[in-house]
Amino acid sequence: MQNTRIGWVGLGRMGTPMSQRLIKAGCPVTVYNRNKEKEQELINAGAASAASPMQLMQRADVIILMVSDDAATRNIFTADDGLLAAAVTGKIIINMSTVSPDVSREMSALCDAQQNCYIDAPVSGSVKQAEESQLVIMAGGEETAFLQAKLVLEKMGKLVMYMGEVGSGNTTKLAMNTLLALQAQGLAEAAVFAQKHGIALADLFTLINNSAMGSIFLKIKGDAIAAKNYQPAFALKHIVKDLQLARNAGLQTPLAETALKTFSGAESAAGESDIIAIAKELGLN
Repeated sequence: MQNTRIGWVGLGRMGTPMSQRLIKAGCPVTVYNRNKEKEQELINAGAASAASPMQLMQRADVIILMVSDDAATRNIFTADDGLLAAAVTGKIIINMSTVSPDVSREMSALCDAQQNCYIDAPVSGSVKQAEESQLVIMAGGEETAFLQAKLVLEKMGKLVMYMGEVGSGNTTKLAMNTLLALQAQGLAEAAVFAQKHGIALADLFTLINNSAMGSIFLKIKGDAIAAKNYQPAFALKHIVKDLQLARNAGLQTPLAETALKTFSGAESAAGESDIIAIAKELGLN
């Protein structure tokens, strides 16, 4: 797939470094972003620019989306100058956004009607992993199309797994982000409790990191709490969105419901901060 023409939609915190990895891998990349100023960095790196998603669809063989939510996904596909307005066939469209399984099934049906293939392939990882092609990617869709798409996805991730029919990648991502929320809230509550009783947080985190509970995520977020660094690697508002998507898809278990209530309650004050800012909202000094 070295000469496969790639179209990229969405140049946010994740979309920019991910598309850069494709350019560095030698892929011909054309980008589209509503804010055209965000395209300049990619153009400087060798990308071309499309005036609209429709034009992007006409120029590319594989089109990749990394956008904010279901509404943005629908707009990219169905607007008057959207992807489907190109009325072309034989394309593979990969949606790497964290969206609902339902919107993926909806967009997949529209793609099928035009004899195009839709793959949902959300990622686990943040900006650093995107910059180093170390993302974990989970995909759903028609398996033959996935095997073709995998050759592109592997240029951005260290692990690419096929999860099943369309929407399966999204469902897997929502399951993983539910666990992420529970771990973040659990670490925050442990820190609040320990601090209240005079336990040094640095000592608590050293013990956690050297125990069976230790993990990369808890280490990174423990360090962030200790430094009072709440700059967003993964903004709290995004976990609220993901927990709500999981609930809408049928996850209404006790811990998931509690996490949704907790993070939703903190969104107005800390939505733009990192997910671990929940510690501050729970009373950490």
